[in-house]
Amino acid sequence: MALALLFAGQGAQKVGMGKSLYAGSPAARALYDEADRTLGWSLSRVSFEGPETDLTQTKVCQPALFVHGLALLAALQETGKIPVGQPQAALGLSLGEITAYTAAGVFDFATGLRVVAERGRLMQAACEKTVGGMAAIVGEDRQRVSELCREFDVEAANFNAPGQIIISGEKGRIDAAVAACKERGWKRVLPLNVAGAYHSRLMEPARSAFAEFLAGVSFAAPRFTVYTNTTGQALSDPDALRQALVKQVVSSVLWEDCTRAAAAAGQPEFWELGPGGVLAGLARRTEKAWVVRSFSEFADVVA
Repeated sequence: MALALLFAGQGAQKVGMGKSLYAGSPAARALYDEADRTLGWSLSRVSFEGPETDLTQTKVCQPALFVHGLALLAALQETGKIPVGQPQAALGLSLGEITAYTAAGVFDFATGLRVVAERGRLMQAACEKTVGGMAAIVGEDRQRVSELCREFDVEAANFNAPGQIIISGEKGRIDAAVAACKERGWKRVLPLNVAGAYHSRLMEPARSAFAEFLAGVSFAAPRFTVYTNTTGQALSDPDALRQALVKQVVSSVLWEDCTRAAAAAGQPEFWELGPGGVLAGLARRTEKAWVVRSFSEFADVVA
């Protein structure tokens, strides 16, 4: 079996995530305990008990999803579901890219956690200083959406799957673009309930500060293939991985490209490690023939 792991991005979080992993898997429990010590606050409590208003904060949900993804991986390895020599690839959506890097040994768990926590903190600060918005456009191709972005001076934040694209920018411009789409008879255009304009130029303060932070972090070559959001392709050079992680904060996430590249390289089975099954749904939308499984809790691990 050639296996590629998929790690979730912001928005997948839900109260209670990881609680059964903590109870059922010593390996997962050890990661949650280490996360609480490393961060100096109880990520496990917020993940397991909420409240939802706390968990959905960018500075909280990003490290929470990171730990949850790696706790699932640890539990799967502990039970033998993922044998020695697997996986062969990993890819993550937005913050999930850091989870993928950590799974591949680009940095250790504690370092990856500090990286994702700082990213979340900086992005939340950028959100609080701007009035940003995002919207999902369903059923349109990249060319038409790119033309819309130029017309309204907004940006394409995510190319998630065929016919599923997210736009991002100043809230007034996003609102105007949404209204124009509806007037033009576009199939489905949905404003998103988000704190800011992720993967747009409004995140530039976060990008520049994150670049300074990452300059002091050591990156190693990955033990297996990782795909990067800004290229849609595999990278292995540590400096290139660092640059990709910085650029990603303000750039489009080429998620469809990443999954297609992984499939073309010979990873015929995708396992999503994260709550909600969102990435599995995007994979099936991209190519129905792909073999995709989702793991969210301990019951999935031992099933």
